[in-house]
Amino acid sequence: MKIYVRERLKIREGVRQPMYRIVAVTGGQIQVELTHFRKFEIEQIAKDVGAEVVYFEEIPEEEKQKY
Repeated sequence: MKIYVRERLKIREGVRQPMYRIVAVTGGQIQVELTHFRKFEIEQIAKDVGAEVVYFEEIPEEEKQKY
């Protein structure tokens, strides 16, 4: 099982809010109740269900396509 995660886009410095979102879960069935998570919470969930966490990296600004 894999849990795909990305950092939140609208996070500010000094704000104490969860910084990650779960994008997708593959290879198993899991029910997610929240929309924003702390890194510790995601890693604990993965450990409990035997999943691997995959963190997406942010795309550099010069590689983003404008539509």
